[in-house]
Amino acid sequence: MHKNFLTLLCGAMTLIVPLELQAANDLPPSTKIELGESEEVCSDFTSPKWRDAQVIDGVAIQESRLCNPDNPADIAAFVKGTNNISMSTLMDTQLAADAIIKTNDVDGDGDPDHIIIKLEIVELNGHSPDSTELTTQFDIAPGVQPTFWVFAPKTRDMSTLSLYEPQANPLLRVPSPTIRVEEGDTVWLVVENTHHMPHSLHLHGVDHPYMDHSGSGNDGVGQTSAMDIMPGESKTYVIKPRQAGTFYYHCHVQPHTHIPMGLQGLFIVEENRPNNWVQTFNVGNGQVRHPSVAVQEKYAREYDMHYQSADKELHELARSANDPRLLAQKLNMEYDVTEATDDYFMLNGRSFPYTIRESLVEMQPNEKVKLRVLNGHTEALGLHVHGHRPRVTHYDGIDNGPGSYIMRDVHTMVPAQRLDLELDGTDDGLHSFGEGVWMMHDHVEKSFTTNGIGEGGDISLVVYKDFLDEKGIPKMQGWTLAPYFTKEFWQGKYPLWQDYDKWRSLGLPDARGYKAPLPSPPQMMLEGPSDTRSSASTTNSEKSFIGDLLSGLVLGILAYMAIVRREDIFALYHKLAKKPA
Repeated sequence: MHKNFLTLLCGAMTLIVPLELQAANDLPPSTKIELGESEEVCSDFTSPKWRDAQVIDGVAIQESRLCNPDNPADIAAFVKGTNNISMSTLMDTQLAADAIIKTNDVDGDGDPDHIIIKLEIVELNGHSPDSTELTTQFDIAPGVQPTFWVFAPKTRDMSTLSLYEPQANPLLRVPSPTIRVEEGDTVWLVVENTHHMPHSLHLHGVDHPYMDHSGSGNDGVGQTSAMDIMPGESKTYVIKPRQAGTFYYHCHVQPHTHIPMGLQGLFIVEENRPNNWVQTFNVGNGQVRHPSVAVQEKYAREYDMHYQSADKELHELARSANDPRLLAQKLNMEYDVTEATDDYFMLNGRSFPYTIRESLVEMQPNEKVKLRVLNGHTEALGLHVHGHRPRVTHYDGIDNGPGSYIMRDVHTMVPAQRLDLELDGTDDGLHSFGEGVWMMHDHVEKSFTTNGIGEGGDISLVVYKDFLDEKGIPKMQGWTLAPYFTKEFWQGKYPLWQDYDKWRSLGLPDARGYKAPLPSPPQMMLEGPSDTRSSASTTNSEKSFIGDLLSGLVLGILAYMAIVRREDIFALYHKLAKKPA
């Protein structure tokens, strides 16, 4: 009887559960969002031979296991100068014949000491009245194309791959290229303003005179040094740097907009050594495939790492009109940088996953690698390399001595600051935790995103050689990269966790398969004139109130009786419970 009583009690409780509560557990199934076309992680962008170590026109070029390595012919031209390479090598590039002129070994140490470097100013992802598409296209991630202004080596032929391919040619890209010269060289930097806005060149931290030998301003600041370079004009900046180090260059015209638009880059002054033919440009940054003599004395490889960010509003304003007067009004008079928020975060001009193709840092056990890092963001950066503790050797190009060398797992950098870092592959739990595929990123969390969607931003990897396949793709143990290589993912259309399990338990609910609980029966409405319906409604309300009152009274009396006679009720219950079932 005891068991029967409990069964009846539970059954009664089940009967009084409202149907609405039961329906709440009847959740809709997960829908499957189909991915759009996914790019290959590494397709045949370039010839596989470009990855090999090789010698072109006497220039030794290091191996690069990247998916998308630099054109070796470009590197040969950057090292020897366009005036000292063969015509066939020059034709394998898109450089102008006078892009880099190297002459006069003044000190007789086997390398040139008079360098002429010609720069143009290029707009990427710009707007043209002749086309509905963006012009000179450059994607920082699949389908993501902010407008940029960049310095670029002087080129010949088309700015795009072809008449029918709107993508920018490989020399025209974000970031503005790293420039390298040797300590003590006489360098002429010729800026040809091929853009529709005034610009200038300021050598931030680089040893340079206030005026050049002709008495012309040489600091690149319109208010104090020299007039800005107007469209179609050129300006030559003359330097003979006496101190080596990692420095910075940028436009100083309306710097609150021109610098974040992309007119900024690393400027390296290498230590003077005999036979030191330095790689004048490192387009796209990343690995320096012809390191200087001084760098090779200490390190196996060298990498240039330029972090930068972009405000979507600013970069869309820059392509909102074709009339320079309207653009000047919007950028100089209406845009408020104090209200700006960065939406795009890049390493060497790309956001994840494209950083995997170009900006990996390759390591091997027990070797040392040099990283030159520039914070081109508008805010502070916290660089973190998983599995390693890089050591700072130089701050803003200055070696303060071994006593200042600091080993940390997060290196904080303010805007425009540069650090030289030593990455050591010694597996001792201090310098390195061992071989693998280790993430490298800015630890400011929004830097993990691209237009608010993660994971993206400036994420890249430190990869040990045994963890790279023949195409330069890291052999990773985690989740597939396929969603990241679709435009739909960066448009916010794909739930990343959808396919974590076969039930798609973390996907999106399918509203089409959802059956809502049955609604309560509607009250019958009396037909007739409105006053009659109103009267009937009032009568029904009064009846409902009286019914509720009577029901409450009855329940109250029953509850009172149950409390008063509780001892008799308990005695009856125990008596019934003792009887055999």
